[in-house]
Amino acid sequence: MPISPRRRQSTIKGYLVGVVLALVLTAIPFGLVATRALRPIQIFVVIGIAAIAQAVVHLRYFLHLDLKPSSQNKLIALCFAGVVLFILFGGTLWIMFNLNYRKM
Repeated sequence: MPISPRRRQSTIKGYLVGVVLALVLTAIPFGLVATRALRPIQIFVVIGIAAIAQAVVHLRYFLHLDLKPSSQNKLIALCFAGVVLFILFGGTLWIMFNLNYRKM
């Protein structure tokens, strides 16, 4: 089934906006770390905010997830995957800190 030129143009435009936003959200933390313009704690906060914003940009512009009813199943599956990753990441940190505590 061929894609209409108008839809193709809007898709390309969306991808280009996503790429530009992703590059900007990547360049900001790199620039802050390279120039050491802020204190380390502030840099960590900016990196965290940029990471969350970049995740939202990827979900919206590259995975085409939004709050429309047609993509709710994808959103639920993605939330489940996020919870699983959070448990894995949190469990790994818990184990590492526990091992470090027991080693000391």
